[in-house]
Amino acid sequence: MMKSLFNVEGKVAVITGGSRGIGAMMARGFVENGVRTYITARKVEELNATAEELSEFGECIAIPSDLSTLEGITAFCDDIKSREDKVHILINNAGATWGAPIDEFPEDGWDKVMDLNVKSPFFLVQALLPSLRAAGTKEDPARVINIASINAYTTPAMDNFSYSASKAAIKHLTQHLAAKLVKDNINVNGIAPGLFPSKMTAYMLDEYEEQMAAAIPRGRIGNPEDAAGTAIYLSSQASAWVTGNTIVLDGGQVANAG
Repeated sequence: MMKSLFNVEGKVAVITGGSRGIGAMMARGFVENGVRTYITARKVEELNATAEELSEFGECIAIPSDLSTLEGITAFCDDIKSREDKVHILINNAGATWGAPIDEFPEDGWDKVMDLNVKSPFFLVQALLPSLRAAGTKEDPARVINIASINAYTTPAMDNFSYSASKAAIKHLTQHLAAKLVKDNINVNGIAPGLFPSKMTAYMLDEYEEQMAAAIPRGRIGNPEDAAGTAIYLSSQASAWVTGNTIVLDGGQVANAG
């Protein structure tokens, strides 16, 4: 029993924003460990390229979608339910950010971020509840993993007001959903990443990676094994008694922030 604590083989996972960055890192971890993994994103070419690459290691299926609208969420979830009776793992990773000075911050920038980062995860969970309930058991619950950010714990230096607010909201939503769904054999947890390579951070890492890594107590930025390992833990028997928590995955930044 102890030898299989982190075994996720045979499960079905859905990862939003799975074509790049942390989403793709977690997808590869699942695929290589025997999870049939569905990834979704808006950009079809990039999504298909990632699915093709990961399919060398196992089962990875691309389903393009626009999760910024309820119509898009419904269409995507209907597609998943037409293919799978059970969904063991849902990772709400798709997200957006927006930066602008406070005097100029636009309403559409606020709404875009809040819709994708907070509203969409809630309605994805709602739409996939029958599939999650069917997958979960008392011994091995189904899992929802919401991707937050260390911006939910610290005051960012950047003018990304809607992003930091959305990540604080998703952290609290994780606790609320966990309390509501625990009796349905669904564990809801979160991951709050620090600095990882992604499209959002590329503009900083291109010029300042060495300095930024040096500012992290562990002395480096996050890597694919960090992201995949944490997701696998939260999806395996090892975390069957863990729900309502958000793991800060940041190399010690928040703990050393003061």
